[in-house]
Amino acid sequence: MTEIRLKKGESVDRALRRLKKRLDREGTLRDVRNHRHYEKPSERRRRRMKIARFNAMLSARYADM
Repeated sequence: MTEIRLKKGESVDRALRRLKKRLDREGTLRDVRNHRHYEKPSERRRRRMKIARFNAMLSARYADM
């Protein structure tokens, strides 16, 4: 479990911002969103192939630069 301790004189908003940054770096929220519903292996493979095609298209487009 991710934990943030308030520093002396730190506002709650600032601490929340640090917590959100840490959760984003650890990928915790992304994992929670991915596990909200079951994704079949074929769907996962299709989604990853779509992302790979997109990244290949971008790298081919900007390879000349």
